[in-house]
Amino acid sequence: MAVPEVIPIAYEPHGRTEAIGFYEDGQFMGSVTYAFPKGFELDTGWEEHKRLYAVLHTFDPDGRYRDSEIWCAGTWAEQQRAPQGGDSPLARARARLATLLRSLPRRTYTDIAIRPFQLTFEGVLFGLVTDEDDEEAWAELHPDNLGFGEPWDGSYDT
Repeated sequence: MAVPEVIPIAYEPHGRTEAIGFYEDGQFMGSVTYAFPKGFELDTGWEEHKRLYAVLHTFDPDGRYRDSEIWCAGTWAEQQRAPQGGDSPLARARARLATLLRSLPRRTYTDIAIRPFQLTFEGVLFGLVTDEDDEEAWAELHPDNLGFGEPWDGSYDT
């Protein structure tokens, strides 16, 4: 089975897809996620290269990509040095995402269906990227590492 033109993503409260839904102008998908720059080789000092991002992608009502707000809150190394409190990178990323979500008028959290898209920010691949081979078709949300496939019902694998 081929990758569908529009890929459903199921809303999962308190899960990895808890910040998705519709707003006045279309659909949205937000997350807080760690990522390495594309092509990074895991080596000594990797903690300084693993970055934490607050991300909000927006789409039109038909699932066509519109725009992204992507903000780096810090690195894994910074999070390990200050893991607690409001000034940790994780707390800053969550606060930034909450602010971005509040800026969306008339938002509701629910299942969405979007078309594949991709962009690179600070050397990191973001987007819903598809692939097909002789045996399987799938889509993967980057850098969140959520995989979507048959039966194309919005559920994901990690």
